[in-house]
Amino acid sequence: MNQKKEISASILSANFAKLGEEVKSVIQAGASRIHIDVMDNHYVPNLTVGPLVCQALRAEGIMVPLDVHLMVEPVDAL
Repeated sequence: MNQKKEISASILSANFAKLGEEVKSVIQAGASRIHIDVMDNHYVPNLTVGPLVCQALRAEGIMVPLDVHLMVEPVDAL
């Protein structure tokens, strides 16, 4: 059985001043999707990006699937 492997590259350690460029670079290197950790500093003790970053990636022409890990409460607010 030959299954296709997918790579989901995280943006958590990216340089956010060059996020579009860095995401395009990992896609060119073989990433099939982009992983985004959304943390709200309530559900977990960290604060990261939110929906605006996802929208900005689309505006930059990033069209691969976005694998979004929501660590927030309440989720319904997003």
